[in-house]
Amino acid sequence: MLALMLEAVIPAQAEQVVKTFTLDNGMEVIAIPDHRAPVVTHMVWYRVGSAEEPAGKSGIAHFLEHLMFKGTEKVPGGDFAETVARNGGKSNAFTSYDYTAYFQRVARRHLPLMMEMEADRMKNLSLSSEDVTIERGVVLEERSTRVDSQPLSLLGEKMSVALYGEHPYGRPIIGWRDEIEDLDRADALEFYRRFYAPNNAALVVAGDVEPDELLELAKIHYGGIESDKQAVRDKRPEIAEIGEPVRVTYEDKRARQPIFQRIYLAQSYHTAGLERATSIDMLVEILGVGTTSRLYRSLVVEQKLAVSAGAWAVTDSLDRGRIGLYAIPNEGVTPETLEAAIDAVIAEFVEKGVEDEEMERVRRSYLADLIYGWDDQQQQAYVFGASWSSGILPRDVLRWPGVVRTVTGAQVASSAREYLRAENSVTGWLLPASKP
Repeated sequence: MLALMLEAVIPAQAEQVVKTFTLDNGMEVIAIPDHRAPVVTHMVWYRVGSAEEPAGKSGIAHFLEHLMFKGTEKVPGGDFAETVARNGGKSNAFTSYDYTAYFQRVARRHLPLMMEMEADRMKNLSLSSEDVTIERGVVLEERSTRVDSQPLSLLGEKMSVALYGEHPYGRPIIGWRDEIEDLDRADALEFYRRFYAPNNAALVVAGDVEPDELLELAKIHYGGIESDKQAVRDKRPEIAEIGEPVRVTYEDKRARQPIFQRIYLAQSYHTAGLERATSIDMLVEILGVGTTSRLYRSLVVEQKLAVSAGAWAVTDSLDRGRIGLYAIPNEGVTPETLEAAIDAVIAEFVEKGVEDEEMERVRRSYLADLIYGWDDQQQQAYVFGASWSSGILPRDVLRWPGVVRTVTGAQVASSAREYLRAENSVTGWLLPASKP
C-alpha cells in the first residue's frame, strides 16, 4: 500500500515541476527542480551516437566525445575539466548508439559558468593534430582493455553483427580497431560540424533551479548559437527479422569456463509505445532478474545446473531493442544440457504465461526503482535526457508509473510469445580453447 501511495505522489509532483521549453534556435530545455540541496546536474544531450557514423568511420562518435575535452580558444587544453574540479564539481561524458551526452554536477552558484563553457565548445572546438593523435591512442587502449582482452566482449560483438545485420546497431559503439586507427582530425571535425548544433541538442538541468530562471540562463548562454539545417539524423535501414535461429561459437584460450548468451530481437519504447515496451521489461524481470526469477530458480537453485543465470533488455533505443539471456554452467555440466534446460524454462514461460504473484512482485520492484530513482538528481536528468534522445517526450516519461501499474499478465505473456522465438534469436557460446 505504501508503494502505491508513493507512486501516486511522486509522479504528480514531477508533472507539476518538470517543465520543457524550446529556444528560438531549436534547442530543447528540460528543467527538473529539486531544492533539497544547493546542487545542480547540468547535461547537454546530442541526438547523435554511433548509429550516425559514416561507413568505414566506426568509433568516430565516441572519439569525438573524448576530443570535446581538448578545449577551445577560450577554454584551452584540459582547462574544462580542471575548472569543474576546481569549483568542487565533477564532469564526464558518454556515447551510446543514439546519443552523446556531457554533464557536470556542481554547486548551484556555478551553473552559469558550466553553461558558458558547454555552450562555447558546442561550436568552437579547437583541435590540433597532436591532440587527435594522443586521444586516438587513448581510445585504442580503451578498446584493448574493454573489448580485445575480454573474450565475452568479443563474443558479444559477433552476436550483435548476427542479430542486427547491416543496421548500425550491429557495430560496436567504440568502433572496430582497424577503423579507429584510421580516424583523423578531419574526420572528427566533419562529424562535429555535421551534428553538434543547438537544434540537435537538449539542455537538461536537475537540481536547485527554477524553470523560468533556467530558461533565462539558457537564452543567455545557448540562445545565440545558430541552428544548422543539416544537423538531423539520416534515415536508418530497417532492422529485418532474422528468420531462423543463428548460432555463434567463440573459442578463446583466455576463457576460464563456458558461458551461454542469447539475444532476441525485440521492440523499444520508441518503436512499440509505452505499454508494449513496459511489458517487455516486466517479462525480463520475471524471467531473469534476481534470485527469485524463473531462470535463476530453475537452473541455479532447483536443478543446480548453473552457478548464475539471468536476463536483461535494451528497450530505450531509437530503433528496435533486444532481450538477452545468460548462464554459466556448473562444473561438469555440458553446454548441451544447460541450453536444453534454458529452452525448457522459456517454453514453459511462453506456454503457461505469468502468475499474479509474479506480476505483483515485479510491480513492487518497479515502484521501488521509481522512488529511489527520483531521489537521485543525476538519475532524474539522465532518464529525461536519454528518453528525449530516443524520441520519448517528457510527458511520456511522467506517464510511465501509471503504465507499470496497469500492464497485465496477459500483456506480458503476449510479449513473451512475440519476442522469445527461436527463429528471432542468436545463441552464443564462449568456450575455453584447447591449449596447444
